[in-house]
Amino acid sequence: MTTVIVCSGGPKQDLPSLEKNRFSKPVIFIGADKGSIYLLEQGIVPDEIVGDFDSLSHEEWMKVSNVVEKINRVQAEKNETDTDLALEKALLYQPTEIVLMGVTGGRLDHFESALRSMYRLQLENLHIRIKMVNLKNEIQFLFPGKYPLFPDDRYKFLSFFAYEQTVKDVTLRGVKYETTNELIELGTSRFTSNELNSVEGYISFSSGICLMIRSSD
Repeated sequence: MTTVIVCSGGPKQDLPSLEKNRFSKPVIFIGADKGSIYLLEQGIVPDEIVGDFDSLSHEEWMKVSNVVEKINRVQAEKNETDTDLALEKALLYQPTEIVLMGVTGGRLDHFESALRSMYRLQLENLHIRIKMVNLKNEIQFLFPGKYPLFPDDRYKFLSFFAYEQTVKDVTLRGVKYETTNELIELGTSRFTSNELNSVEGYISFSSGICLMIRSSD
């Protein structure tokens, strides 16, 4: 079971601590552009870095290029974002999980781009668990099926949204507001801010695409 952590160059104050991941095995770290420096600042030498690195100063570039073995430097004029390129690299490690960070806060177009890239990647790789995280949130796409929900002190609140199509036959158990065979329709906010109230709950649904966001205050 391999986890790949992709760190991009969004605002540093939005990044969660990676202290517990530093010595975990097997975990692969990929830095996308400025994200390579963020990893170094948390005491992690990336296994691989990718991007045009136009957001790095000369000193920062020298710092990271002197310690990282696998460097994929590309031209600034390209069709893909640095995050897209890093996600493509992540797939080569045949991971069971991809964690994407450093893509929230700051520019909303960058966040929307990363969200859509994550959605496309998840749609094409249903066997991989892909999630986006920052200091206070965890975002994940769910497809028809049943998913266990466990308490997490970092993320007290649970919210569910329809993404691109209505989510049908939604059953929630082990949460404050349970449902049975309900609809999550496009545009509704009805399924916002639920909470787990048991040691294990679950969500199940028969069709549609569900965006699950776990959050803290």
